[in-house]
Amino acid sequence: MTGPAPAALPGPEYRRGVGIVLLNRKGLIFAAERIDTPGAWQMPQGGIDPGEEPAAAARRELAEETGIECVTILAESSGWLSYDLPADLRARVWRGRYVGQAQKWFAMRFDGADDDIRIAGAHAEFSAWQWTAPERLAALIVGFKQPLYEAVLAEFAPTIAAAAGR
Repeated sequence: MTGPAPAALPGPEYRRGVGIVLLNRKGLIFAAERIDTPGAWQMPQGGIDPGEEPAAAARRELAEETGIECVTILAESSGWLSYDLPADLRARVWRGRYVGQAQKWFAMRFDGADDDIRIAGAHAEFSAWQWTAPERLAALIVGFKQPLYEAVLAEFAPTIAAAAGR
């Protein structure tokens, strides 16, 4: 991990991306298990297309990965957050072009119903999903992303608490 919360965008060796902390009406967070890595859970995330604004990328990625379109953006991370891929994954992920990912994160409220969630499809990335308590989320996440997730949860703690009515 290059650092928990760099304010500036890291260099070109990092893929630009977005991540979404999706909260339901109970303040629980959406997490999904990756098809390609059983046991590895994550929040929705993905790349930013050339010329695309981060908020638009977050909405697009969320819709592509989960079918969810009915959301309200509650907060945006103050800076870019990054993680490094483990050395054994660097050659396989993104064709070895990047050492990791720098992401803008968004906290979003899910305004739909669980029936609106559709993770199956032609380009499905997830095999299962669940709503989980914020304090349980980091334990589900693959080890090399845990510091990033802890930083995201810390930054959005007031937003998460408000969503849960605390």
